[in-house]
Amino acid sequence: MRILLLGATGRTGKYVLEEAIQKGYDLHCLVRNSQRITIRSKQLTIIEGNPENLVDLEKAIQGCEAVISVLNVSRTSDFPWAKLRTPPTFMSQVVRNLIQLAATVTIKRIIVCSAWGASDTRKDLPALFRWLIDHSNIGYAYRDHELQEKLLKESSLAWTIVRPVGLTNSKKYQQVVESYDNKPRPGMTITRCTVARYLVDAIQNESLIHQAPVISGG
Repeated sequence: MRILLLGATGRTGKYVLEEAIQKGYDLHCLVRNSQRITIRSKQLTIIEGNPENLVDLEKAIQGCEAVISVLNVSRTSDFPWAKLRTPPTFMSQVVRNLIQLAATVTIKRIIVCSAWGASDTRKDLPALFRWLIDHSNIGYAYRDHELQEKLLKESSLAWTIVRPVGLTNSKKYQQVVESYDNKPRPGMTITRCTVARYLVDAIQNESLIHQAPVISGG
């Protein structure tokens, strides 16, 4: 199977790239700057472009059967009020493009990394974090997560929406706790490498089709 990976140069995306190659998948990676991908493999095809551009995305998706997106509305730093580095509707526009293209290509699965606190899980967040979403630039990403989720749920695609809790940079793999309707109550953190493995494994897990699990580290 060939996968289109969006967000391969990000902090979680680089782990998804490594995991997918290790599991034997062929990959197309659509990135703005190919020099930011240092892995070289016969399984990997790098295409330069912008996923918001329909022509670039159409070129990258050719021959792929699945999409994994770890794109995000990013800021210039982790400071909650830092300026946006991407458009505020970056993720949802890419999902619109994917839905449009899906009718003409061989895409069977789409896995999107969202976030705990998006949509119906907002009520489960600690009060302080809900306040930050409402009053800082963190909120742009959450609002766009919710929009991309809505678009996917209204589409005919075989989607899975994965909502990790707080991401850490430890390279330790953890047991994954899946939560639905806040049961069991998720932990507060999960490592990026663990999320990456879950995203790649979700491609072949048909039980996750049309599901939106919150995942945390056990």
